[in-house]
Amino acid sequence: MHRTTGLAIVITAALSSAACEFTPITQTRIEGSIGPTFANLVTLQMSWLGMPPMSTTDLGVNARCRRPSGQNAGSGEWTCSLLWQGPSGRILRDSYELFVTTDGCYTATASSEGIGPPTLKTDSGREVRNLLYAFEGCFDTT
Repeated sequence: MHRTTGLAIVITAALSSAACEFTPITQTRIEGSIGPTFANLVTLQMSWLGMPPMSTTDLGVNARCRRPSGQNAGSGEWTCSLLWQGPSGRILRDSYELFVTTDGCYTATASSEGIGPPTLKTDSGREVRNLLYAFEGCFDTT
C-alpha cells in the first residue's frame, strides 16, 4: 500500500511540476509586441515634435529580446534591443529593460542614452513627454 501511495505522489508531483513549467510568456510574443508598440510611439512622438511623418512600416523596427537569467520564457526581467530606421534613414539601436508580468503586460524603460531624457523640447520651446523613455504594453497570452 505504501509503495503504491508513494508512486502516486511521485507521479502527481512530476505532473504538477511539468504543468508549472509552461508559460505563455515567450521571447517571440514579447518581440512581437514591443516592436509594433515602439513603432507606434515613434510615429506619435514625431508628430508631437513637429517632425515629418513616417509610417510604422518605414521605421522597420526589429526587436531581439532575452532574459538575463538565460531562460527563454517566463515573466520577470527581460532586455530588448531594438534596431530601427530613424527619420534621417540612419539605422538606430536602442535598448530597453522590461519587467513582464504573468498576464502578458510589461513596462519598458530605456537603458540606452539614444532615447534621450524623460522630457523633450519642441522647436517652439514647449516641453513634451518623451514617449520612448518608458512605456507599457501587453500581448495576448492565449
